[in-house]
Amino acid sequence: MRYYSTRGKNESAGFAQAALAGLAQDGGLFVPQEIPPYPRAVRTSLGTMDFRDIAFETVKLYCGDDIPDAALAGIAQTAFSFDAPLVSVGGRQVLELFHGPSAAFKDFGARFMARAFAYLRRGEDAPLHILTATSGDTGGAVAEGFFEVPGINVTVLYPKGRVTPLQEKQIAGLGKNIRALAVEGSFDDCQRLVKTALTDSDLARRGAAARRGAALTSANSINICRLIPQAVYYAAAAGRGGGGASFAVPCGNLGNLTAGIYAMKMGAPIAGFVAAANANRAVPDYLATGQYKPRPSVATISNAMDVGAPSNFERIAAHFSHEQLRSFVAGFSVTDDQTRQTIAKVYEESGYILDPHGAVAWHAATAAGQAALGEKMPVTLCTAHPAKFAQTVEPICGAVPVPDSLAGAMRREARAQTIPADYAAFADIL
Repeated sequence: MRYYSTRGKNESAGFAQAALAGLAQDGGLFVPQEIPPYPRAVRTSLGTMDFRDIAFETVKLYCGDDIPDAALAGIAQTAFSFDAPLVSVGGRQVLELFHGPSAAFKDFGARFMARAFAYLRRGEDAPLHILTATSGDTGGAVAEGFFEVPGINVTVLYPKGRVTPLQEKQIAGLGKNIRALAVEGSFDDCQRLVKTALTDSDLARRGAAARRGAALTSANSINICRLIPQAVYYAAAAGRGGGGASFAVPCGNLGNLTAGIYAMKMGAPIAGFVAAANANRAVPDYLATGQYKPRPSVATISNAMDVGAPSNFERIAAHFSHEQLRSFVAGFSVTDDQTRQTIAKVYEESGYILDPHGAVAWHAATAAGQAALGEKMPVTLCTAHPAKFAQTVEPICGAVPVPDSLAGAMRREARAQTIPADYAAFADIL
């Protein structure tokens, strides 16, 4: 399997090279030369296979010879030590993706990535420095996944004042090899700083001259190694659901939606997707008009989705035209008031507590109904535990039970350095 930049085929890379680089030198995202199909025996067994076996069969199609089967099987067993249950709520289905250590769906990709990097860099003396921009949940998952991994340091950038207090403790409360930078700006500013650093040859020269240079990469979903493992829970859920399912996906940087599309094109029995956005509605507008217009992000109560210029749109556009995408993706935008009303309605009718991102997806799934998406109501992806958003959820539903994984994080003290949204200042820190 070879990977190419979304901005041209001048740069070809294997899985290891693409993963460790994070971003192509021309600034594009790496995409596989083709989306590989599941073997027939795997495709017809998705409903009965163990989750970790599905993970192995999914990821190995993208790794080539860079991670041998025996090593990959071990990585899958340890990275995916938790499940993604499909539960019934009020006659509909919810895919719970918050049972990992940071209580968010980003754990699937971050834990796989940490173990894959440790294998790919075995025997290396030079350190690896991972840069991550987060609008909330990515930072906590990456921090947990890479905490105390030898030879790897992590810098997480998050928009100051735009993440929840608990998310900030997850990002900035571990210390050791995890450094947190609170950026005076938006997530889009954080993402811009990371992307610029990854392609800054002068930064690499300065680091080498100071004798402390480290290879740079990213753990955002711009990195193909972070994105591919997320296809696993789509394939598993579609198999368990008997096929023909569609999924309502909370959309921020579009890594989650991209992974779902990969799973569908690999042969998982998926009918289509609902791209559920909050007030940051660049994708629903693109689907409606054919014109992609990124814009400054808007702060909402579903903060992990506050992305005005989603990076993975470039990856999706490299694979599909507007008309092709419209044939299996419907887009909807949901307001904060609608999000709160959805949380209240679902709780009143079923006793189930949605987090704000799951509520956006639930509302969009309701709006989509059964239109052109198969015979079943779309499955709602719940991407984070509602206890992470207590300040929004508890005034509506009352006290939310806190899982053990979050109780520990609540006791941490957040320690972050505040920086301006200025690349020169960021480069000096690096």
